Amino acid sequence: MGAFSIWHWLVVLIIVMLVFGTKRLASLGSDLGAALRGFRESMRSADEGAQPALDANGRTAETQARDRSQSRT
Repeated sequence: MGAFSIWHWLVVLIIVMLVFGTKRLASLGSDLGAALRGFRESMRSADEGAQPALDANGRTAETQARDRSQSRT
């Protein structure tokens, strides 16, 4: 009773298409796709330029943690 059936969603989709029109919805979808594409490209470029942080001895946090765990055993 609380969940909507497929018929409810079809009626909502038809009303949205009548209110906004298919052309406006298509342009909204393409704008959203372009924004997501730009976000992914910027995240990819940020990951490529990232360097691990080093301490005074030139070790990364991963190396420090591995050394600590080996010294405990």
